[in-house]
Amino acid sequence: MATYTSGEIAKICQVTVRTVQYYDKRGILSPTTLSEGGRRLYSEADVKQLKLICFLRELGLSLKAIESLLKEEDAGHVIDLVLEEQSKDLHAQLLDIHEKLNKIKQLKSQLDKGSEASLEKIGDISRIMASKKELSQMRWVILMTGIPVTLLQWFALYEGLAHGNWGYVLIWLAVAVPYGIIISRYYFKSTAYICPNCHEVFKPSFKQVFWASHTPTMRQLTCPHCHHQGFCVEIYRKEEQDERHS
Repeated sequence: MATYTSGEIAKICQVTVRTVQYYDKRGILSPTTLSEGGRRLYSEADVKQLKLICFLRELGLSLKAIESLLKEEDAGHVIDLVLEEQSKDLHAQLLDIHEKLNKIKQLKSQLDKGSEASLEKIGDISRIMASKKELSQMRWVILMTGIPVTLLQWFALYEGLAHGNWGYVLIWLAVAVPYGIIISRYYFKSTAYICPNCHEVFKPSFKQVFWASHTPTMRQLTCPHCHHQGFCVEIYRKEEQDERHS
């Protein structure tokens, strides 16, 4: 059976002799035998264990965690679970990195359009990008909850026109009116606007929002800070967030 000295096993696993000695001291890599002269000798199994320790260290596990793992009766199964969790964590980090890279690309795209790269405009772009996901989720909620109400409307009109049964229209009105009020309040509470002139974020009154001309991403409003009148960019910002920042 082949055996290796501290220097040899260190060279095989590409670590220092002091690292091998430290792991020995911690009790996670003990030599299989001692030579007649008292030198520590390591077996092939010890080489595999040191390689495993080095691999787990590269994944970011602490020596304390590795020590606990190696003491488990079914260490292989536990290590599989740890590796699976570590894999999920690394995938999450990759997604986060890709999201940040996407934001950088969007920011560069906006700046490359010839607009002046002022701090205020960069701040506006940052707010818009940060709220994109929440805005999409809010609009998805409005769309999905509105589909049943719309289907009920068409069914009510069909029953009324085809069979003279206008009772379904009353049912639709009983559903549509409360739904319209609830969804309008939900929309109002979840949105705010950025003034293109002073770059302040503000929440207009419900009346202003309701009657203002608008596009899918902007609404024509009057800024309460600088009194600029024009189209302001819509972002996601709940009333609770404004209260915390006030």
